[in-house]
Amino acid sequence: MEGVLVTGTAQADLEGECARCLEDLHDDIVADFQELFVYDGSEAGEDEASRLEGDLLDLEPLLRDAVVLSLPFQPLCRDDCPGLCIECGARLADDPGHQHEEPIDPRWAALQGLTEETEEATGRKPGLIEE
Repeated sequence: MEGVLVTGTAQADLEGECARCLEDLHDDIVADFQELFVYDGSEAGEDEASRLEGDLLDLEPLLRDAVVLSLPFQPLCRDDCPGLCIECGARLADDPGHQHEEPIDPRWAALQGLTEETEEATGRKPGLIEE
């Protein structure tokens, strides 16, 4: 008998936000744990072993480690969450057809101004040939 073997299951409420769309998450997680708490005079596994303090043992670090290790690295509201629009931040799950106009290349932006001036001066779009 080297000590007391503690085996159990911890259940905790998970509250956070989706890593893609930032919606609130509420879920339950279950973590299994097992740890040997050695007696004070025992030399078994001295370096890394958890120790009994008299007749008491501290489960807090054990439970905390088990729960933290069972948390998802990137929690998602659902597996196929589309996330947010990279241009305006709109939630894509609420508006699946969300689109923006094609961005104008900044190198050609000055020509856009010339096109608008030509339309105003001639009353027609440039490049159109009237017969």
